Amino acid sequence: MYYVCKRMEIAGCHRLELSYPSKCSQLHGHNWIVTVYCKARELNADGMVCDFTHIKERIHTFLDHGNFNELLPFNPTAENIARWITEQIPQCYKTSVQESEGNTAVYVCPGEDNAPL
Repeated sequence: MYYVCKRMEIAGCHRLELSYPSKCSQLHGHNWIVTVYCKARELNADGMVCDFTHIKERIHTFLDHGNFNELLPFNPTAENIARWITEQIPQCYKTSVQESEGNTAVYVCPGEDNAPL
């Protein structure tokens, strides 16, 4: 099994739809640190799990300097963003989304809890 990860910094804003009063319901921004973890049993014809550039084009280019409420069809919590990113890359089994120094959400595909990286 081959494993790779791609780390990106994405500037973006969002506001959360919450069931309780919170300052996060106001539009605000983060410099998100996103790490995408991918795997493959065999390398593709180019000798890769997947091209890092393709990950960047699909995720970074789409989200960077955007309003996540306008770009994404769900409440853009870090948890929901992590799941969405994982679903965008076929080889991806896990995504980490850090919205600030102390706040990170991780989504792992079902059955992948013991995968390395």
